[in-house]
Amino acid sequence: MSADRRYEWGRGALAAGDAEGARDLFAQALDCAPDWPAAWFGLAQALERLQRGEEARRAYAKTLALDPDDAQGAALALARLGAPPPAAAPRAYVQTLFDQYAARFDTHLVQKLAYRGPEILCDALARVEADRRFGHVLDLGCGAGLFAAAISARADAITGVDLSPAMIEQARNKGLYARLAAAELTEFLAREPADSADLAAAADVFVYMGDLAPVFAQVARVLRANSLFAFTCQSGPAQGFRVGDDLRFCHSDNYLRETARAHGFVVAELAAASTRRDRGVDVPGWAAVLRKAG
Repeated sequence: MSADRRYEWGRGALAAGDAEGARDLFAQALDCAPDWPAAWFGLAQALERLQRGEEARRAYAKTLALDPDDAQGAALALARLGAPPPAAAPRAYVQTLFDQYAARFDTHLVQKLAYRGPEILCDALARVEADRRFGHVLDLGCGAGLFAAAISARADAITGVDLSPAMIEQARNKGLYARLAAAELTEFLAREPADSADLAAAADVFVYMGDLAPVFAQVARVLRANSLFAFTCQSGPAQGFRVGDDLRFCHSDNYLRETARAHGFVVAELAAASTRRDRGVDVPGWAAVLRKAG
């Protein structure tokens, strides 16, 4: 109980901007529970805010050593501090984040973050093919079903996949899906029949994936010829991808174009677009529509 209290007080101090007080409280929690990954992560965050970079790196590394599944996202934080980025956000981190977020997902995204990813994707699809109806839509990283609601008038059947079981239950409640699966999306796609979908969409999913080659390869296999692949992501580096300050991946336009071309896609549209706001400022990103060659 003593460790729990100090940990919660440390989180409160960190949220209030008192990094020095948070550091002391997390250290006290660790005196009581020295192998607690969440407390090590909190300590690392406090040290990072105090600009004690090397100590923060050691604390993040300790977090990762105690929890190799990395529910805290320590590998992302280390990448932000200069370590090589992982290929994707840790599964345990993403599932924990969205399982906790599921009940308030729609309200928080739309009302607090002015989220508009599904609308941006639907507008981009309309510019590429205004009158096309999609027989089978794959909603990748479907979350609570916001994209399904936006595309449902143009779709005969929608299949949704998400890593978070709690998000899948929220999506199920919307009654828009022919099929839903709780799974990692690349592994899910690998089990889908080839040439079985007319549209694959990923609204703000690639912020949790750095190396997009595996998912592009599977999407290309599953889509029929001349079908579309639409997605949003955050923009950042001049080349490649990196982990940003918000622990989300950002990708360059060159990386997206090269990865698309390498997997048999033609870029129908790739335009600057912001799907959400952070502390009142638009987060820069991309909206893309790719066409599978055929």
